[in-house]
Amino acid sequence: MRIEQNPGYDPANVVRSEIVEIQAPASVVWEILTDLPRYGEWNPFCVKAVSTLQIGAPIEMTLTNYWNSELAVNVEYVCAADREKMLSWQLPYTPEWPYAARRDQVLVALGPSRCSYQSINAFFGDTGVHVKRFCGDWVKTAFDATAQALKARAEAMYRP
Repeated sequence: MRIEQNPGYDPANVVRSEIVEIQAPASVVWEILTDLPRYGEWNPFCVKAVSTLQIGAPIEMTLTNYWNSELAVNVEYVCAADREKMLSWQLPYTPEWPYAARRDQVLVALGPSRCSYQSINAFFGDTGVHVKRFCGDWVKTAFDATAQALKARAEAMYRP
């Protein structure tokens, strides 16, 4: 299921990174995205991630706060892993934390040795509009930085 198919989806409450074209196969990019212990080597936003990446498993992330440069721990749950196509996690709605969201990291093969990458985050439900207004610019900055860093990492690793 993609973001658009979730209950409470509103396209006005979505943040999208720039689409980057990467001169490396989707398989190389997928390996980087799923090699969580190495996130700190290349990812300026998510400097640490721990998970089995099994559907439903938690992913504990240490994130850079782009407002004050401090680090914050965030736990979401893996909800999609389609090899070389999409890796996703979500924060479900709970009465204690009514700020449901989902992030899809989408890879599109553009040929045998290149692909594109985009990160898409949707904020769901009645609180979605407020969360997007409050932190949408921050999320966009973080996702664009991640996309550029992923491109650099993949192109440095891939030598045809």
